[in-house]
Amino acid sequence: MPGAFRSSFGGLMRILTCAAMAATGMAPALATAGTAAVKLTVKAETVDITIGGEEFATYHFAKTLPKPFLLPVKAPGGVTVTRSLDKPEDHPHHKGIWCSIDEVNDIKFWAEKGKIENVSVKAEVAEGNPAKLAVVNHWLGTDGKPVLIETTTISIHANRLLSYDMKFTAGEMPVKFGDTKEGMFGIRLVNSLREKETGKVQNAEGLKGTKECWGKHSAWVDYYGEVDGKTVGVTVMDDPKNFRKSRYHVRDYGLFTISPFGDKSYTNGKEPEFPFELKPGAKFSLRYGIYLHTGDTEQGKVANAYQQFLKW
Repeated sequence: MPGAFRSSFGGLMRILTCAAMAATGMAPALATAGTAAVKLTVKAETVDITIGGEEFATYHFAKTLPKPFLLPVKAPGGVTVTRSLDKPEDHPHHKGIWCSIDEVNDIKFWAEKGKIENVSVKAEVAEGNPAKLAVVNHWLGTDGKPVLIETTTISIHANRLLSYDMKFTAGEMPVKFGDTKEGMFGIRLVNSLREKETGKVQNAEGLKGTKECWGKHSAWVDYYGEVDGKTVGVTVMDDPKNFRKSRYHVRDYGLFTISPFGDKSYTNGKEPEFPFELKPGAKFSLRYGIYLHTGDTEQGKVANAYQQFLKW
């Protein structure tokens, strides 16, 4: 077979093979669809995140803040899915995408009664697919010393799938996580997206609505609705390799979080507490995903994005 023809034939076969795999669901289209580079620009107190040159999110880590967070965060097409902090009508501690929880040695970090102070920010992969942001945060006790040291890598894919890989290390004293629904990782949605307006909610098992999905275990929960006349959605994902299954705190007013702590709270007392304790210097890890998409759950290919999350 002549070299030129062999090269053209091989290229054609690769195209046909990829098309066939995508059509049969063998290859998650979302894993390769976003070829645009994700870029991180680290500044004094923020990190600007762009995808293909378009604004995606900003990470805020100033030491004057009660905790670090991502805000605003945008779905494809530049649609902002996070609630603005300009005169919030409730819960001002619900800031964009964040990680915190109450009842850590009785300190209410979720309610911002305790401070989570950033120590370092580094662009591990400043530009790519995914880009990677490495942060270290100290969860401070009343004495100003870290109760917990959080080391997190945020991997940001071009299709707007984020993976939060978090490691927590106890400080000089034992650490106890109490039973609470106020935590641990999640997002506060823009008002028009919430269920009490246009929002729809469903989980991986097919349960629908916040009342059905609240407090349940699930691989993922998707929350979608209308923003500025466009249908967009946000999916929160649990990793089955986490030390304990998590439950979802998903509400009709736009709060959308996930936590492995709070079995008694999430089941309204039907299950007992399972306090989690660490000896000084002991560690544990958690991994969660969050995915921003256009369309409803099916149109946004949430199931494919979850498989991408598991394989990454």
